[in-house]
Amino acid sequence: MKTAGGGTGKHTASRPPAPALRHSPRDAPVTASSSAPAYTASSPSNETAMARFQYVTQIEIDPGVVRLLPQECKAAGITKPLVVTDAGVRAAGVLDIALAALAGVPHAVYDQTPGNPNEAAVRAATAVYRDNGCDGLIAVGGGSSIDLAKGVAIAATHDGPLANWATITGGAEKITGKASPLIAVPTTAGTGSEVARGAILIVDDGRKLGFHNWHLLPRVALLDPDLTMGLPPMLTAATGMDAIAHCLETFMSAKVNPPADGIALDGLRRGWAHIERATRDGRTDREARWNMMSASMQGSLAFQKGLGCVHSLSHSLGGVNPKLHHGTLNAVFLPAVIRFNAGAESMRKDQRLNRMAHAMGLPDGRDYGDGAAVAQAVSDMTARLGLPAGLAAMGVGESLFEEIIDHALVDHCHATNPRLASRDDYRRMLVESM
Repeated sequence: MKTAGGGTGKHTASRPPAPALRHSPRDAPVTASSSAPAYTASSPSNETAMARFQYVTQIEIDPGVVRLLPQECKAAGITKPLVVTDAGVRAAGVLDIALAALAGVPHAVYDQTPGNPNEAAVRAATAVYRDNGCDGLIAVGGGSSIDLAKGVAIAATHDGPLANWATITGGAEKITGKASPLIAVPTTAGTGSEVARGAILIVDDGRKLGFHNWHLLPRVALLDPDLTMGLPPMLTAATGMDAIAHCLETFMSAKVNPPADGIALDGLRRGWAHIERATRDGRTDREARWNMMSASMQGSLAFQKGLGCVHSLSHSLGGVNPKLHHGTLNAVFLPAVIRFNAGAESMRKDQRLNRMAHAMGLPDGRDYGDGAAVAQAVSDMTARLGLPAGLAAMGVGESLFEEIIDHALVDHCHATNPRLASRDDYRRMLVESM
């Protein structure tokens, strides 16, 4: 999908005009009923700056689109890609499908992506990239593989430690068009990194940092729901809650971005309506897989608007304990953050909780403004999916709270929460999430 506003200007080979978002007949529109909560759209106040939004990457979504890899490599000017993946994707046979689609395109493979990608893995993959004379990247996997590939795109073309190029250090804006071109083939439906300009990586000092620059945006995202059909139920649930968290949290952000709000609400409708089906019947329910992949992509398209405390906390705790799954952490933190955000002026003014509740299919005819029912609905969904009920069930103790809070306060998502959280606020959220 290429939308108005132009491209990044970084394509090294010409590309014919892209069609609209390619989709299958199962993509039935999700429409609001006549009982949708009424609200009056408000204009931004003088104190709220309009967010900059830019939707420029090509998206192909349909069963079998992985077959487009050779032509997309040619379009991006990639003659020998490094395929970045993980051992699980290889063991599941999904990597073989992607490599078969590459046909005669020369390539190298790095298949040791860790669950939480780190700087050591970036160095190892970059060495494979350079040793094999690669000139581009294909990420085949979940958000970890896609983010690792973005790290390689930086490291292979920019000198110095990764922290030099992080968003919070001011380095991200210095990433140049030399960054290696990337094609993304997601095999999970959660992070949406395939359409995002950012990556989350653990640097050598243990911090989990964001790297955000339009030069890291994949040239094309090939969303093939067939590649997710074999995803195990608990991973389907955890990654699916990641997608739902993105849609919910970016919609709550006070930043003004009407297109992002619309995309987020539609993604929330799709994700909420299909996550249980995808978890329960994922090997046969192609419609549910398609809609979860769309929800994941939509959440990521929208969250350039900004996220908030859910991600400040999950980024921080994920850095403290990289074995914890990011999507599961988001699911656990969401209820406490929703209750906290309910007091924000922008949430009340724009009736955001009522609109969220409607997208989630909660009963009409009541006011959800205090956040309690929406938060409870998230908790109930998490329980139905079989995910951990709280941090204690994940082995997280109160002894980690101060370290988690330290990192959350300086995370790049902290400032875009609709209500600025203090140290005490974060501590309360952690207690409520136990």
